[in-house]
Amino acid sequence: MPRGLFDLTGKVVLATGANSGIGLGFLQGCAKQGADVVVWGRRADRNAQAVAALLALGAPRAHAEEVDVSDEAAVDAAFAATLKAMGRVDCVFANAGLSSRASSFAEMTSETYHQLINVNQHGAFYTLRAAARHMTERAKAGDPGGSIVACGSLSIFHGLPAMEHYAAAKGAVAAMIKSIAAELGPIGVRANMIAPGFFISGLMEGAPEEVKAGVIKHFASQTPMGRVGDISDIEGPAAYLASDASKFHSGDILIIDGACTVRAP
Repeated sequence: MPRGLFDLTGKVVLATGANSGIGLGFLQGCAKQGADVVVWGRRADRNAQAVAALLALGAPRAHAEEVDVSDEAAVDAAFAATLKAMGRVDCVFANAGLSSRASSFAEMTSETYHQLINVNQHGAFYTLRAAARHMTERAKAGDPGGSIVACGSLSIFHGLPAMEHYAAAKGAVAAMIKSIAAELGPIGVRANMIAPGFFISGLMEGAPEEVKAGVIKHFASQTPMGRVGDISDIEGPAAYLASDASKFHSGDILIIDGACTVRAP
């Protein structure tokens, strides 16, 4: 099947939090372009389901690791195991995260704050650092290049009441991505962030159907394109950033939100 500019044949793409939702969407886009893919997630059963689905979409090889990204040692061990299984990693999507809301900022507990920061910020740091170490070692061996991508949020750009911890984590990772782009650019490694608008994803799992419907209706009404994001909407941007088509694109935040951010109030 012709793949054109986004051809990922021979590339290995890893995503965290990738057995469902946006993380799986990142890998679906890459699998359709011929990439070998690596699923990191906390549930072995869902990892296995994701692997099967990605192979069916065209991935020549698919591998999974059971990982809690908030555990630094677990991230390093999983990256080593991934390299042993796949030989290399060309692109990493640091996507794993959780969402929570306090009744108010004043009532937010330290436990709520740290629980989210440990996954969304520290987990991203451990993942991005492991990718940077690998890509730096490859460059030293004469094989420069690579793509590092973090999953962001529109909360980087505007306030999110009672979710200051979530916004803080995403903002910190956005700043980290820019610094990685500046530092690793000389060895051909680019670093970017994808900031999705409201997508129907695993973060809504467990919510009552009437709540889901109400949330979807609300965000669709706030989006000029008149709908919320579908996981398929993230596949193209992911394949682009993993591919050599983006070889001069670094230090950026790609907003995928149906023009929600630029809509006049």
